[in-house]
Amino acid sequence: MKFNRRHILAAATALVCCGGLGSAQAAADYPTKPIRVIVSYPPGGDTDAIARLFADKLGERLKSTVIVENKGSAGGTVGNGYVGRAAPDGYTLLFTPNPFTTAPMVLNLSPSASYDVLNGFDPIIQTAVQPLVLVANPGTGFKSVKDMIDAAKAGKQVSYASPGAGSPMHVVAEWLNREAGTKIQHVPYRGVGPSVTDVVAGHVDTAWVTLGPVTQYFAQGRLVPLAIGDAKRSPLAPNIPTLVEAGYKDVVVGAWNGFFAPKGTPASVIKLLNGHLNEILKQPDVVQKLATYGAFPHGGEPQVLGRTNAREYEVVGGIIKTLGITAQ
Repeated sequence: MKFNRRHILAAATALVCCGGLGSAQAAADYPTKPIRVIVSYPPGGDTDAIARLFADKLGERLKSTVIVENKGSAGGTVGNGYVGRAAPDGYTLLFTPNPFTTAPMVLNLSPSASYDVLNGFDPIIQTAVQPLVLVANPGTGFKSVKDMIDAAKAGKQVSYASPGAGSPMHVVAEWLNREAGTKIQHVPYRGVGPSVTDVVAGHVDTAWVTLGPVTQYFAQGRLVPLAIGDAKRSPLAPNIPTLVEAGYKDVVVGAWNGFFAPKGTPASVIKLLNGHLNEILKQPDVVQKLATYGAFPHGGEPQVLGRTNAREYEVVGGIIKTLGITAQ
């Protein structure tokens, strides 16, 4: 049988139409079973808390069960890789902060943890942005960034905790090390929660974290805020100065989080989830709750998260290469 151009075009049109109908049908039937949200960090930190907030709200809107599972290890890469290899059916989603993008650049990943940062996932939505804060145990005597830098330059062994190698907290701390001419020692943890626990206990001198998990300790006098890693002071903590004010005008790094799905998830399912999550981000109680975690709602189309991820890969990845940041 011979095929002419008309036959080929007709076949192509039929494939496109069938694909569109299949995607639409996927959304119409979705969900028919519980949805799992994989959090790439352990319980106790703000990433876990924010994920559970969204999971509860999403379950209400979908009239379905949304379960949060923590797979926190190796800077979040274990959970990320797990979702990257999951079936692209909309029933396994990833909620992750931006070490998703940068951790693979500094870690020697095993095959079970490796994944394609730029092409291995479908973005769903960027949910929030968070400023970073440098805090100190009061036993150090540090009241400012200058105090910490002066102590390190005077020969005192000073350490800082981060939620993992390749995290924005790791990057901003090493950037500050270079700009200040210090060698403050990195102590990586498996998430913000464990790092906060140890700086409060005095096992580590300082920590770069997000605001939410530490504000309670400021009022109690159990932690001292030294600086915000953003270009401007945060309205959530207006009394904390920035690194820019401390004289380090170029050292600006923040955090973000969002939802991804395995590559190839039906576009209609991505659109459905994006629409629900955008509406959730407008709810006053969600905005208020995010503020307690030091976060501001973001939202937007899936492409917004895709661009944020690509920009992080290029800009922060460039800083990692320039500074020679590694897991050690």
